[in-house]
Amino acid sequence: MIKNKKGYIIIFMIAVLGLFVVQIQFLRIGLNLARVQFDQQIKDAGTSIQQDLRERNQLTFLLEQALLQDNSYFKTTPDSLTDASRHFFNDFIRHRLTENGITAAYSYRLFTRDSTYYLSSPNSLPSTTEAQTYPFKIEGFLVDALNKPLILELQFENLSDYFFFQLNGLTIPALLFMITIILTVIWVLRSFYWQRNVITTTNAFINNLTHELKTPVFSIGLASKMLYERVADRDRPLVQTIRTQTDRLKVHIENVLELAQLEEKKRLIRLEPVDFKPNLEALCASFEAIASLETTPFTYQLQEGSYPILAEAGHLENAVNNLLDNALKYGLGKPIHLVAYKSKRYLEICITDQGMGVSKAERPKIFKKYYRGSAVLTSKSGYGLGLTYVQQIIKKHKGRLNFESKPNSGTTVTLKIPLQR
Repeated sequence: MIKNKKGYIIIFMIAVLGLFVVQIQFLRIGLNLARVQFDQQIKDAGTSIQQDLRERNQLTFLLEQALLQDNSYFKTTPDSLTDASRHFFNDFIRHRLTENGITAAYSYRLFTRDSTYYLSSPNSLPSTTEAQTYPFKIEGFLVDALNKPLILELQFENLSDYFFFQLNGLTIPALLFMITIILTVIWVLRSFYWQRNVITTTNAFINNLTHELKTPVFSIGLASKMLYERVADRDRPLVQTIRTQTDRLKVHIENVLELAQLEEKKRLIRLEPVDFKPNLEALCASFEAIASLETTPFTYQLQEGSYPILAEAGHLENAVNNLLDNALKYGLGKPIHLVAYKSKRYLEICITDQGMGVSKAERPKIFKKYYRGSAVLTSKSGYGLGLTYVQQIIKKHKGRLNFESKPNSGTTVTLKIPLQR
């Protein structure tokens, strides 16, 4: 279990790491696409600004006066004229950027290459900021007025943070999805290991209990055998009943122990070539004697010839005996019939009773450990282990189990064991 636990944890860590890597790749692709989109938006905004500054209008006239420091038209100081121009031009640029879907923090510079004329943004970027710049060449009215090439340079800060913020619609749901997966897997693993601990504890308890029961059962069997030799003939059937029921109790105890070992994979079934015909004949003869004590009619029909299969005879006998015991227990004293025959590929053992049966709703549950149908809870004692044991044994023999039943119409169970070729 410890090895399995480590394996599950490793698989879980690899899966989470894989999800994280995939998310990082998606994020990188998204950031690249956002940058490409941003560059296109800047290009469109710059083209729009260039067109607006090409002609003479109120804004370009104001910028001309500010760059030339000419206050003859505007009756104000040159500093006030420059300050007003900076703010008006800043509002104009913000408007054009917003129209093109850009809301990132920015600053601008409008200057000639020799810095003879210069106009800067009222909100400059911090000196520690690594800015991304986009220059645009201005043509038209302003260039003609200044008689020098003029450049508008837009500067943006923290574009990576801006792009990441723009991708929140992608990154936040992905992160929430990843966190949900991690929490779900952790919850499933905790539930799984809790369940395994419960099963382990339960099996340990059952194993200890059954081992403790073996000693008194052995003592009862030994005492009944000695008593059988000493009592009068008229009392021997009663003592024989005690011996028979003790043997059945031994079988049940062994079945519980074997089932626990099979589930924990401590017991490996070794399949060996065997002719199961003599085993089945002896089993039917023994059960016929038991059924007669219960005044339940039992008949069996075995096809002639040998039954060559690969099996562990003791386990397979226990499986068949469990089914016969169920038929006797829940058959309401009505006839039980066993038939065995060879089909093309299988040895088929079919056991039929006419008892209380099982409803369609309960049929998928009857092979679950400890499950007992509602019809038998109050009528018969039991532990709900027999059919689970039978199913495990048939699986180990690479066979099949068919179960057909109707309420108050009886049950037919067919075991199919592969024939040895």
